[in-house]
Amino acid sequence: MPGMLVEGEWKTEDSIPRDSEGRFVRSTTSFRDRVTADGSSGFAAEAGRYHLYVANACPWAHRTIILRALKGLEGAISMSVVGSYMGEDGWGWYGEPGEVPDELFGSRFLREVYQKADPGYTGRVTTPVLWDKETGTIVNNESREIIRMLDHEFDGVEGARADVDLCPEDLREEVDRVTDEIYDPVNNGVYRSGFATSQPAYEEAVTELFGALDRWEAVLGEQRYLTGDRITEADWCMFPTLVRFDAVYHGHFKCNLRRIVDYPNLWNYTKELYQYPGVAETVNMDHIKKHYYRSHEGINPTRIVPKGPILDFTEPHDRDRRYG
Repeated sequence: MPGMLVEGEWKTEDSIPRDSEGRFVRSTTSFRDRVTADGSSGFAAEAGRYHLYVANACPWAHRTIILRALKGLEGAISMSVVGSYMGEDGWGWYGEPGEVPDELFGSRFLREVYQKADPGYTGRVTTPVLWDKETGTIVNNESREIIRMLDHEFDGVEGARADVDLCPEDLREEVDRVTDEIYDPVNNGVYRSGFATSQPAYEEAVTELFGALDRWEAVLGEQRYLTGDRITEADWCMFPTLVRFDAVYHGHFKCNLRRIVDYPNLWNYTKELYQYPGVAETVNMDHIKKHYYRSHEGINPTRIVPKGPILDFTEPHDRDRRYG
């Protein structure tokens, strides 16, 4: 997080936000409008109207890439993919394999998209971003809200898989509860561990992280998915953290009490989700490793990207045998 926009101007002297005791503090998202099926929000769900800006490396953006694929919305919502490196200019396009250029504006840096939405914007430039081509603005840049829109509001759009419901009405309260429960200790916990600048802040975060992983290991020993016997949005919020864990968070962020491969249930669960139709194609491990090891100079000043670990997400898992 090398910089931010301040009243529309890019400032690079800013550092990763932390409190007085060295705890990482995640910035809040700023664009919180909604796309609705009936258009009552002012943003109607229509094919070809919206564009998604994402980073393959970013776990928050990864959620939206997965939901776009699972809901069959690739033809309805276009997508640009920034490069893996986030330097002093923030996210941008550098001609790296795996990138998809900004077809709307030909931007060099993602901050240009934020400036088009709000020339006086003050805040972080993050992914994902859901852009409305019709009104020329950012609808939303909060991943959890975007995936709920993709899950439910676009079912009437041609090509959408309305038969896929990852937050059914009877499970909605449980899905939201579990997603809340995994956010701070797990999804954000790896960052709280890695970006801590004091021993107490680090130990607090890493202890909570592994306490949560231990708990979910036990839960997944009793049921197939986080909320029971049906796969839901909560699972797709957990997966991006788990699939990055051993390659990045274990070493780079010092989350090294255990690896995911050391947890039989979590490891088999991660492999099952990776092998879910359409999901493996959303995982770009090259971008993931390059981003973390090259972008966080304060943690890895040599910017050397490690060769390992060797992980095989395609090897057989035991979830079918255990749960049918």
